[in-house]
Amino acid sequence: MKRGVWFALGAYLTWGLFPIYWQLLKHVPALELLSHRIIWSLASLAIVISLARQWGDFRALALNRKMLGLYSIAGALIGVNWLIYVWAVNSDFIVETSLGYFINPLLSVLLGVIFFRERLRPFQWFPVGLAAAGVVYLTSVYGRLPWIALSLAFSFGFYGMVKKMAPLSSMFGLTLETGVLLLPALGYLLYMEFTGQASFLHTGLPSDALMVGAGLVTTIPLLMFASAARAIPLSALGIMQYIAPTLQFLIGVLVFKEPFTPTMAIGFGIVWVALALFWGEGFYNNSRKPVIEPLPGG
Repeated sequence: MKRGVWFALGAYLTWGLFPIYWQLLKHVPALELLSHRIIWSLASLAIVISLARQWGDFRALALNRKMLGLYSIAGALIGVNWLIYVWAVNSDFIVETSLGYFINPLLSVLLGVIFFRERLRPFQWFPVGLAAAGVVYLTSVYGRLPWIALSLAFSFGFYGMVKKMAPLSSMFGLTLETGVLLLPALGYLLYMEFTGQASFLHTGLPSDALMVGAGLVTTIPLLMFASAARAIPLSALGIMQYIAPTLQFLIGVLVFKEPFTPTMAIGFGIVWVALALFWGEGFYNNSRKPVIEPLPGG
């Protein structure tokens, strides 16, 4: 279990430090960065599958019409999520991106109620409503809908919903998702190259290395997360998931000096209180359940 905690910590810390990584590539257009992230992520995953000698399993499980259809939807959703995130970080909206990932767990709960008929206990509706009130308040503060945060929350929420219906492992799933996005990504990069707008191989070795490294910084935390999910309880993962947006928020405010006014603090505070109430209620409810010892062999 201790090893699983370290894997989870590594995954969430990596995701939390993402703004610093993408800011180093601020000179590269977001769509070009997305294309490189897709291509080099797929290349990294292909190496892992080759080393594990699992291509036969991948072909047997993934290459059929049902899987291609389902994971094409997942690929489109995660592609949109990655694009908005990279654009927002490099346009100095790191604080708002963190809000999206604070909202996401509560949105995922709501999607479960709507689409999978999952039931909430009566008190759980209160923090969901409170988070919505926080978003409404922030809308009034910004003078606009916090569309970056909501787009990230909704795209990742629906991505999680699709993945709930998808049977492949995280490694096979991400391989198929990036695979269906490969041709559009390659086509866009070729277009950028032929029109003289490409950054890759034209802006220096450090920049090229960071673009190639986008594949590793995408796949490594996902593989660490997959290992952690098998080793530690989901309740522990649920609490630890807030490491990433908290770190992103702190980086936005303390490192990149994004504005965070007292009125914004009220809106964020409402969302944070909602999360604390939701997880506190869940912890209290689970602690009251009797512990049932598993049967031998089960």
